[in-house]
Amino acid sequence: MATRDTAELSQAHAPKEASLAAYSEFESELKRTLLHERHDKAKHELPYFEAAAHLSDADFTSFTQSDFETVRHAQVAYGHILFGKLKIPALAGSKNCYIHFRAFEPEPGTDKKAEVHSIHTERKEEPDGGFKYRALFTKEDPLEWFDT
Repeated sequence: MATRDTAELSQAHAPKEASLAAYSEFESELKRTLLHERHDKAKHELPYFEAAAHLSDADFTSFTQSDFETVRHAQVAYGHILFGKLKIPALAGSKNCYIHFRAFEPEPGTDKKAEVHSIHTERKEEPDGGFKYRALFTKEDPLEWFDT
Protein backbone atom coordinates (compact mmCIF):
# COMPACT_ATOMS: atom_id res chain seq x y z
CA MET A 1 0.00 0.00 0.00
CA ALA A 2 1.24 3.48 -0.84
CA THR A 3 2.30 5.82 1.95
CA ARG A 4 3.36 9.45 2.08
CA ASP A 5 6.96 8.16 2.02
CA THR A 6 6.54 5.97 -1.06
CA ALA A 7 4.30 8.12 -3.30
CA GLU A 8 4.93 11.70 -4.40
CA LEU A 9 1.85 13.88 -4.07
CA SER A 10 1.30 16.57 -6.70
CA GLN A 11 0.73 20.22 -5.88
CA ALA A 12 -2.87 21.18 -5.12
CA HIS A 13 -4.82 22.34 -8.18
CA ALA A 14 -8.33 22.59 -9.58
CA PRO A 15 -9.63 19.21 -10.79
CA LYS A 16 -8.96 18.49 -14.45
CA GLU A 17 -10.83 16.19 -16.81
CA ALA A 18 -9.42 12.89 -15.47
CA SER A 19 -10.14 13.78 -11.82
CA LEU A 20 -13.64 14.96 -12.70
CA ALA A 21 -14.31 11.71 -14.58
CA ALA A 22 -13.13 9.69 -11.57
CA TYR A 23 -15.27 11.82 -9.26
CA SER A 24 -18.37 11.13 -11.35
CA GLU A 25 -17.71 7.39 -10.89
CA PHE A 26 -17.59 7.58 -7.08
CA GLU A 27 -19.83 10.54 -6.14
CA SER A 28 -22.67 8.30 -4.90
CA GLU A 29 -20.23 6.19 -2.92
CA LEU A 30 -18.67 9.35 -1.45
CA LYS A 31 -22.09 10.50 -0.22
CA ARG A 32 -22.79 7.08 1.36
CA THR A 33 -19.35 6.98 2.98
CA LEU A 34 -19.73 10.52 4.32
CA LEU A 35 -23.14 9.74 5.85
CA HIS A 36 -21.81 6.52 7.36
CA GLU A 37 -18.93 8.43 8.98
CA ARG A 38 -21.28 11.12 10.23
CA HIS A 39 -23.71 8.64 11.80
CA ASP A 40 -20.95 6.44 13.23
CA LYS A 41 -19.22 9.37 14.93
CA ALA A 42 -22.55 10.69 16.28
CA LYS A 43 -23.40 7.25 17.67
CA HIS A 44 -20.22 7.42 19.75
CA GLU A 45 -20.90 11.07 20.67
CA LEU A 46 -17.76 12.31 18.96
CA PRO A 47 -18.21 15.86 17.60
CA TYR A 48 -16.36 15.45 14.27
CA PHE A 49 -19.32 16.82 12.31
CA GLU A 50 -20.58 19.26 14.94
CA ALA A 51 -20.71 22.20 12.51
CA ALA A 52 -23.21 20.24 10.39
CA ALA A 53 -25.36 18.85 13.21
CA HIS A 54 -28.30 21.05 12.17
CA LEU A 55 -28.35 19.71 8.60
CA SER A 56 -30.47 16.85 7.30
CA ASP A 57 -28.62 14.05 5.52
CA ALA A 58 -30.04 15.27 2.20
CA ASP A 59 -28.79 18.83 2.77
CA PHE A 60 -25.43 17.61 4.03
CA THR A 61 -24.86 15.57 0.87
CA SER A 62 -26.34 18.03 -1.62
CA PHE A 63 -22.92 18.62 -3.19
CA THR A 64 -22.20 17.98 -6.86
CA GLN A 65 -19.14 17.78 -9.07
CA SER A 66 -19.01 21.59 -9.24
CA ASP A 67 -18.25 21.64 -5.48
CA PHE A 68 -15.10 19.54 -6.00
CA GLU A 69 -12.59 22.42 -5.74
CA THR A 70 -9.10 21.02 -5.19
CA VAL A 71 -7.26 17.80 -5.94
CA ARG A 72 -3.83 16.33 -5.36
CA HIS A 73 -2.79 12.99 -6.78
CA ALA A 74 -0.01 10.47 -6.54
CA GLN A 75 0.93 7.93 -9.20
CA VAL A 76 1.28 4.43 -7.78
CA ALA A 77 2.00 1.12 -9.52
CA TYR A 78 -1.68 0.23 -9.68
CA GLY A 79 -3.21 3.63 -10.58
CA HIS A 80 -3.62 7.02 -8.88
CA ILE A 81 -4.48 8.04 -5.36
CA LEU A 82 -6.60 11.19 -5.31
CA PHE A 83 -6.98 13.54 -2.38
CA GLY A 84 -9.86 15.96 -2.81
CA LYS A 85 -11.31 19.04 -1.15
CA LEU A 86 -15.05 19.34 -1.58
CA LYS A 87 -17.31 22.18 -0.45
CA ILE A 88 -20.55 21.35 1.37
CA PRO A 89 -22.94 23.95 -0.13
CA ALA A 90 -25.36 23.81 2.81
CA LEU A 91 -22.49 24.97 5.07
CA ALA A 92 -21.33 27.79 2.76
CA GLY A 93 -22.00 30.39 5.47
CA SER A 94 -19.77 28.50 7.92
CA LYS A 95 -15.98 28.64 8.13
CA ASN A 96 -15.77 24.83 8.29
CA CYS A 97 -17.57 23.88 5.09
CA TYR A 98 -15.17 21.48 3.37
CA ILE A 99 -14.48 17.78 3.57
CA HIS A 100 -11.26 16.10 2.51
CA PHE A 101 -11.54 12.69 0.89
CA ARG A 102 -9.19 10.06 -0.40
CA ALA A 103 -10.02 7.99 -3.47
CA PHE A 104 -8.39 5.58 -5.86
CA GLU A 105 -8.45 5.71 -9.65
CA PRO A 106 -7.24 2.57 -11.47
CA GLU A 107 -5.06 2.77 -14.56
CA PRO A 108 -7.00 3.44 -17.79
CA GLY A 109 -7.88 0.36 -19.76
CA THR A 110 -8.93 -1.74 -16.77
CA ASP A 111 -12.52 -2.65 -16.01
CA LYS A 112 -12.23 -1.34 -12.44
CA LYS A 113 -13.93 1.90 -11.43
CA ALA A 114 -12.65 4.72 -9.24
CA GLU A 115 -13.58 4.26 -5.58
CA VAL A 116 -13.57 6.14 -2.28
CA HIS A 117 -11.04 5.09 0.35
CA SER A 118 -11.87 7.42 3.24
CA ILE A 119 -13.05 10.73 4.62
CA HIS A 120 -10.43 12.66 6.57
CA THR A 121 -11.14 12.93 10.29
CA GLU A 122 -8.80 14.64 12.70
CA ARG A 123 -8.34 14.20 16.44
CA LYS A 124 -5.87 16.57 18.11
CA GLU A 125 -4.90 16.66 21.74
CA GLU A 126 -5.44 20.03 23.40
CA PRO A 127 -3.01 21.53 25.98
CA ASP A 128 -5.56 20.85 28.75
CA GLY A 129 -5.50 17.11 27.94
CA GLY A 130 -8.84 17.11 26.09
CA PHE A 131 -9.29 16.48 22.40
CA LYS A 132 -10.50 18.51 19.43
CA TYR A 133 -12.36 16.54 16.77
CA ARG A 134 -13.17 17.61 13.25
CA ALA A 135 -14.05 16.25 9.84
CA LEU A 136 -15.07 19.63 8.41
CA PHE A 137 -12.27 21.89 7.29
CA THR A 138 -11.76 25.45 6.10
CA LYS A 139 -10.78 26.64 2.64
CA GLU A 140 -7.35 27.52 4.06
CA ASP A 141 -6.67 24.08 5.57
CA PRO A 142 -4.09 22.41 3.34
CA LEU A 143 -5.05 19.26 1.50
CA GLU A 144 -2.39 16.85 2.71
CA TRP A 145 -1.78 13.11 2.73
CA PHE A 146 -3.94 11.28 5.26
CA ASP A 147 -4.58 7.62 5.96
CA THR A 148 -7.86 7.94 7.91
